[in-house]
Amino acid sequence: MQSSNQYRIERDSLGEIKVPKTAYYGAQTQRAIDNFQISGKRLPKSFIKAQGIIKASAAVTNMELEMLSKTTGEAIIKAAEEVIQGKWDDQFVVDIYQAGAGTSQNMNINEVIAHRASEILDGTLESHRVHPNDHVNLTQSTNDTFHAAIHIAALELMNQQLLPSIKDLHKALEKISIELMPIRKSGRTHLHDAVPMRLGQEFSAYAETIKTMYEHIQATADPLYEIGLGGNAIGTRMNLPPAYIPKIIKEVSNRTNLPFREPPNMFQFMQNTNAPIRTMLALKELSIHLIKITSDLRLLASGPRTGLAEISLPSVQPGSTIMPGKVNPAILEMTHMVCCQVIGYEAAIATAGIAGQLEINVMMPFIAHAFLESIELLSNTISTLVTKCISGIQGNEEICNKYMHESLALVTALSPIMGYDRAAEIGKQADEKNITIKQILQEKNLLTREIEKALNPEGMV
Repeated sequence: MQSSNQYRIERDSLGEIKVPKTAYYGAQTQRAIDNFQISGKRLPKSFIKAQGIIKASAAVTNMELEMLSKTTGEAIIKAAEEVIQGKWDDQFVVDIYQAGAGTSQNMNINEVIAHRASEILDGTLESHRVHPNDHVNLTQSTNDTFHAAIHIAALELMNQQLLPSIKDLHKALEKISIELMPIRKSGRTHLHDAVPMRLGQEFSAYAETIKTMYEHIQATADPLYEIGLGGNAIGTRMNLPPAYIPKIIKEVSNRTNLPFREPPNMFQFMQNTNAPIRTMLALKELSIHLIKITSDLRLLASGPRTGLAEISLPSVQPGSTIMPGKVNPAILEMTHMVCCQVIGYEAAIATAGIAGQLEINVMMPFIAHAFLESIELLSNTISTLVTKCISGIQGNEEICNKYMHESLALVTALSPIMGYDRAAEIGKQADEKNITIKQILQEKNLLTREIEKALNPEGMV
């Protein structure tokens, strides 16, 4: 049984409540802990960092506008910067499934910073010299700061992790494409024989797809640079001097080295979660392409004796607990799983977006979780895919060459010479006898010099 000296008494508008004595959070956070024991999941560190950036920026701005004393402001800034550095990550304890548009989460950081700032000033977090609402949350609302924190966290993750990882994937695929360009193989449509191509050409398509997605995601994410700090509860900018909004946005931009800007319509920003919805659509598209590419690679690497085996993948771990020596395409399978999760998150965020009513969307804590986790999952997955799989792919020229010369699709080259129907009959007979197109033509004494030249697979590529 825990003794009473392990707790202190904190107060809010509902009255008194016990809080662990060493906790930097306060009454409203404790109520959220008691109310929302749902998933055990917390909002990610990237979001906490973004909240810290906003709180520090607001304190700087409020000091400049003489709305906050220098002593209090500097203590808040120091405490907020410790939050940014991750020093107090263990104090952010509210479940992602919580009330409203993130009021509990906003009060969690307000209380942690207020208590830490009080400790900085007085040597004890129980002095309550700095107030979570009157000082830390001054000129702010949950509705504008939570929404803005999603944008800030997302852009930091995208610029520092996701976009660089996508660029690395493009470079790796492009490099493999060049290396494999000398290898000729049979193309396939509907998983059946098609005309010849180069193995490098197959990979060039993957590289170009990823390059296109890099550019698309970069462009689609532009609305995330709009942050409605100063919109307060519904966009009316209540209790704010005119200089507040440009000053706080400038401060956030300075702290992140990102060009944030004021939304063209503050009410629109407060009501909608457009930017996360739109960016998630692009991440969903990226996931679809990654599934296609990794599924192709699994098929091309299938075997080693009973599949296509046109390429080989790096071996990263044993693949079976019963079949000795079996090695599976583990990295490709993992990538497919992650992409399925991201596609699911996109559907969930779209559904949450529908829940917006009048001046606010109250699903923002979940949107923050699903959006930021999608970015982190894709960033980590793509980096792993590059280093543990793509970079080590090798082509099997002997097998590719064998399939190419045996392909029934080589008959396509005969259409201009003998017509479609007759060429189709040649292909059918070769298939029935399980011999090559060239062999069936030899049987029928139809293999002229012109036809032999046309049937040369190297000339078709």
